[in-house]
Amino acid sequence: MKKHLKRLAMPRSWPISRKSHKWVTKPSPGPHPQEWAIPLSLILRDLLGHCDTAREARRIIGSRLVWVDGKPVTNPKHPVGIMDVISIPSTKEHYRFLLDPRGHFTPMMLTEKEAKWKIVRIENKTTVKGGMFQLNLHDGRNILLKKNEYKTGDSLKISLPEQKILGHYPLAKGNSAVLIAGKHTGELVHIENYTPTRNPKVNIVTFEEGFATVKDNVFVIGKKKPEIKLPTLPAI
Repeated sequence: MKKHLKRLAMPRSWPISRKSHKWVTKPSPGPHPQEWAIPLSLILRDLLGHCDTAREARRIIGSRLVWVDGKPVTNPKHPVGIMDVISIPSTKEHYRFLLDPRGHFTPMMLTEKEAKWKIVRIENKTTVKGGMFQLNLHDGRNILLKKNEYKTGDSLKISLPEQKILGHYPLAKGNSAVLIAGKHTGELVHIENYTPTRNPKVNIVTFEEGFATVKDNVFVIGKKKPEIKLPTLPAI
């Protein structure tokens, strides 16, 4: 695996210039795939503007001044993905990272109270020793439960960093969701129908807005109303 990444080959989700320099920081392997993750140092320098160079970003991060999901991070290449919460305690800044309608990572400013939780999607479930059920979440987390009460594709609202379950948003009719891939990336939709199947064909979710997409593109973010604010494009 190469340790370097050219700007021309970087993911489309990174909202930074492709032609100003030849190279760009490559994110470390982590909970998010590279196409849906952006290095912490780029966020600090290019998106938030807290420094001018990569060296300054490394010093700030190495000083434990930047937190991800309620914990300090010292790796400047740490991959930050969808729904991750970035906090800078010294300046009392908090951000949630989402995709805008262009498919670009966008920091959404939060209050201190909002920064204490995040929404995660259940990717799959397994049964572990002792009869416990393990939920495997989209950001690499695992939660152990005694009861099998949540389904794959559902979303959970969890506290940070304790990851206690605060809310449950099922992949079901009437609930709000954001699309994280495809033609309608970043759009708020409302689920009209979802019927899971066990055959090899992909599961399709249809929306009240008049279109449909595959289940993997759907991230439930609330019931009738979304629990989070979504980025929008500026008016022309």
